[in-house]
Amino acid sequence: MPDALAIAELAAGLALVLLLGALMNMSPAAIALGTGTYVAMAALLGLALPDGGAGLGWGNRATLVRAVLVCVVTGSLTDPAATAAQAWLTAALVLAALALDGVDGWVARRTGTVSSFGARFDMELDAFLILVLCLWLVVTGAVGIWVLAVGGMRYGFVLAGIRWRWLAAPLPESRRRKAVCVWQVVALVAAMTPLADATRSSWLAASALATLVISFAIDVRWLYRHART
Repeated sequence: MPDALAIAELAAGLALVLLLGALMNMSPAAIALGTGTYVAMAALLGLALPDGGAGLGWGNRATLVRAVLVCVVTGSLTDPAATAAQAWLTAALVLAALALDGVDGWVARRTGTVSSFGARFDMELDAFLILVLCLWLVVTGAVGIWVLAVGGMRYGFVLAGIRWRWLAAPLPESRRRKAVCVWQVVALVAAMTPLADATRSSWLAASALATLVISFAIDVRWLYRHART
């Protein structure tokens, strides 16, 4: 269970979601979705947070700021017309979240707060951000519904691991996996900007899907080979 400091930090994150929603003149529905997403995320964090720590820890605080930005972007899904009109602002929020993705791990290492909880928090937030970007492209009509395969593949992989336990085995650290994640975000953000027409957006999203499929194939092959040894 979270201690008093962690609860205060999670509450501060909620206040930041509300503040950003107000500054962006988001609709009540958008603010409700953004805050609801954050509350659900904070509840899961509170349940998973290890005992004995003083607050979230510096690395996780940086990740929490990313989570705030992702929740604000999630809220924008309620109004496709306004979402499309604010494409540059939304892209800026996502790029800020992407930049922080390179900061939280560094902060955790420098402050001695590296943990399996922090690594999982970071990974799950990356996966959720990619799913939200795919939903953004669908609701605004920028790309067809097929792009949801990009955001849903990781969750499909997790579900497959319930049926075939060897798929749930831990994977070694991989720069390739991280690079593919970064490319997915970059490609999807580029697809959502006004600079990309429908054709360019589709090609960018397709490149994200192709690299993801290849990356998953490499991981599945590795897991299968090691499950047989």
